[in-house]
Amino acid sequence: MKAFRCRVCDNQLYFENSVCVSCGTALAYSRTERSIVPVDENGRYVDPSGLVWHVCANLNLSGCTWLAPLEGGQCFSCDLTRTRPADDDLVGLENYPLAEAAKRHLVVELEALGFPVVGKETDPDDGLTFDLLSSVEENVVIGHEDGIITIDLAESDAAHREKVRAQLAEPYRTMLGHFRHEVGHYYEWQLVRGDERLARCRELFGDESKDYQAEIDRHYAEGPPEGWEQSYISTYATMHPFEDFAETWAHYLHIADTIETAREFGLATVAGVGAFSTFRDVVTGVWIPMSTALNQINRSMGKEDLYPFVIPAPVLDKLDFVATLAQPSWPPA
Repeated sequence: MKAFRCRVCDNQLYFENSVCVSCGTALAYSRTERSIVPVDENGRYVDPSGLVWHVCANLNLSGCTWLAPLEGGQCFSCDLTRTRPADDDLVGLENYPLAEAAKRHLVVELEALGFPVVGKETDPDDGLTFDLLSSVEENVVIGHEDGIITIDLAESDAAHREKVRAQLAEPYRTMLGHFRHEVGHYYEWQLVRGDERLARCRELFGDESKDYQAEIDRHYAEGPPEGWEQSYISTYATMHPFEDFAETWAHYLHIADTIETAREFGLATVAGVGAFSTFRDVVTGVWIPMSTALNQINRSMGKEDLYPFVIPAPVLDKLDFVATLAQPSWPPA
């Protein structure tokens, strides 16, 4: 995540800011400029090309700070949401803003790394959309199918999420982590095509044609295979090649985003993730020493490790493969 600054007073800003706490200027995020910009008293912003943008209609509903092309309309990120909680679902609406914030963070990161984000309104067959559902009245299964990502808004509640994390013996569970994992399924579906790429993916992750439900049943009945730590980033990754890819993808995003944020705030001197010839070099040369230091900092505060994972050599190969799927020359629409 970039280190943003107010264009009026140069005060440091957070990505979620809608107002500068220093000078009081109203703000919004411009996807085309990848920057936080000032808006006038009517919520309007005129970009360098002369186009007029407007604060997203969902500012008060979900805390969205992005600019929309039409007055009273939604921004690009909000348009990706197909289903949200009903107006009378007070619990769902309370959990809704955190999920939308995680989605906005995800979109920014994907585009910065070179992964096109195309909604189903533009591409009904291959586009991406999100169902952000409340499990207050129904059982919600987090997952991906044909470009539709379903998220359980109950995961926005810290107590609920921690309870599930402990039940499943997971070292890490966050709303942003869910988005990153599920979008990994989507990009595998979209980008792992062609004989050479598919063959390499199968070589690293296994045969994805294995019966998915049978593999899931096996995992929950028997647990991960002995010695799984030698080849996988997590026990969840051992369930099926699809899950191995999605877990690896999520860690690729975790690592890339954290390094770039550290660089933006002067905590790392690297030129950037893209300056390395391979992602393997990023992990071994930057991430492992950085995450070790961050873990020690967390321990100094009496907190659990920030990154409670070990990256064995086979996972380095998998991370390297995932990183090659990026399309850095691709610009956002």
